[in-house]
Amino acid sequence: MREKHPLHGGNINEEARRIGVGVDQLLDASASLVPFALPQTLQTCLVQAVTSKALKHYPDCSHKNLKEAIANWHKIDPAMVLPGNGASELFTWAARDAATHGISALPSPGFSDYSRALRCWNAPYIHISLPLTWTAQGPQTFPISPKTNVLWITNPHNPTGQLWSRDSIEPLLEKHNLIICDEAFLPLVPNGEKQSLLPLTLNHHNLIIIRSLTKLFSIAGLRLGYAVGTPERLRCWSEYRDPWPLNSLAIEVGTEIMSNMTTLKDWIKKVQQWVSIEGPWLQNELQMIPGIHPLPSATNFQLIKGESSLVQVRESCAKKHVLLRECHSFKELGENYLRISLQNRLNNQRVVDVLSEFLS
Repeated sequence: MREKHPLHGGNINEEARRIGVGVDQLLDASASLVPFALPQTLQTCLVQAVTSKALKHYPDCSHKNLKEAIANWHKIDPAMVLPGNGASELFTWAARDAATHGISALPSPGFSDYSRALRCWNAPYIHISLPLTWTAQGPQTFPISPKTNVLWITNPHNPTGQLWSRDSIEPLLEKHNLIICDEAFLPLVPNGEKQSLLPLTLNHHNLIIIRSLTKLFSIAGLRLGYAVGTPERLRCWSEYRDPWPLNSLAIEVGTEIMSNMTTLKDWIKKVQQWVSIEGPWLQNELQMIPGIHPLPSATNFQLIKGESSLVQVRESCAKKHVLLRECHSFKELGENYLRISLQNRLNNQRVVDVLSEFLS
């Protein structure tokens, strides 16, 4: 057993060392990444960036081309875009703003990185409980309206997979000094963009949207995300952060991703089709395993609840080289919960088989 519980999934190198196997022997269903290889255009872009002089020189700290490509995709002013070293770096700067506005409300269970970011600035926060039962119909109505200055929202929610409706969130912008919305998984959700708050940033200066390209393209190692907000706010963030927060490879790949609209549209269509097929299939298969209850999800991960502790089940799966996400880091969850990231059909079947072996 491990001595501590990880705050994130995807600890594949640590787990490989712990179990005593090679990384390539593990099926990592703890990190919610798409199971497809990078499009050929992005592979070519990476090779060209490595073999050119891109690594010799300092990165373009203005991120001009990348900002323009992202802005063009979303049809907004480039000044409203700030690329970041993954979403996590941007949460840190969003938390700095939150600290100046008062108490933050964090819907729970929720992603632990928000509280990590707030603690960087000694910012006060409270946890607001979300209902732990919901229907499969969506999008869902956002169920809470806390009386705090700042509200953090994840859409779709992590770890539950609930997709919130934009109509239920938009009125909250009149009740809070600041709303920070993490839409890292939204591009993976079939028809999910209809619920995005991003268009509302044009008229609501108290709204920050944070997105990630990590999940959509399985490029966690490159660390690439972006924030959308008012130009004044993002200029302040730029003044506080490191001079070169993004490396040249991330800048090159991000620019290629966001500027090649045909490839991006085709990729999103492929990913959403995968979610729409494999998500219901996995949930249906999990429902037939005794001792666990899969909860409805709109995105590429599945939260399951056990009738008893699933700690030993998770450990037994790991010894069979299948990694599942434990949920201790999600406040209000614990050892009776696991999160399973969607794979291709072959590997989804492998997850089902190994769970069935220990639970049937």
